[in-house]
Amino acid sequence: MSPAPTDQIRDGAGSFSVEDFDDLTASVLAAWGSGVDRDWTVPAGTLDWTCWATADHTVDCVFSYALFLASRCQERYPPFGELRALEAATPSDLIDGLRAVTTMLSAVIRAAAPGTRAVILQRPPLTGDLDDFAARGALEMVLHAHDVCTGLGIDFDPPRDLCSRLLDHTGSWVIMVAGPATDEPWLQLLERSGRPRGR
Repeated sequence: MSPAPTDQIRDGAGSFSVEDFDDLTASVLAAWGSGVDRDWTVPAGTLDWTCWATADHTVDCVFSYALFLASRCQERYPPFGELRALEAATPSDLIDGLRAVTTMLSAVIRAAAPGTRAVILQRPPLTGDLDDFAARGALEMVLHAHDVCTGLGIDFDPPRDLCSRLLDHTGSWVIMVAGPATDEPWLQLLERSGRPRGR
């Protein structure tokens, strides 16, 4: 039985696709790759975590969305722990890990039948469709990519069209802070995630 609309993360058609997710992934991997030889033990932007720990968390998040969607669970997260890098993992290993889990999420989305739904947020339990999972993975990835790049002191300027579609798709989600529309979708994504403008 399909969940009622009130159990869904959003109403209406999605505007962010798995192809968009793949394109944004390429942008993040390129940015992190440009900083692979820098010090990943420094803080990641305004976070308390290091760049290494933030990248590790990003890998776990994207992997989790692949697991959630593949599980088809609708009322709670599947009862599994976090995916964590070994202490000896290098920045290059973390980049490889992100490449691996983004490939997994993309493949799970593409393999699922149209109309497939699964839990995407737990409190309250909300389900998402295939486009929602592409957007959820992209949102987590791109925001933490910003954190890591800020800490490493490298430029990260994701494509504006992808940011615009991601903002359109996620703007009404409960995890986003309300804010006025602007003509800078990337800056608005940062602000609505609670990150100060320009950081």
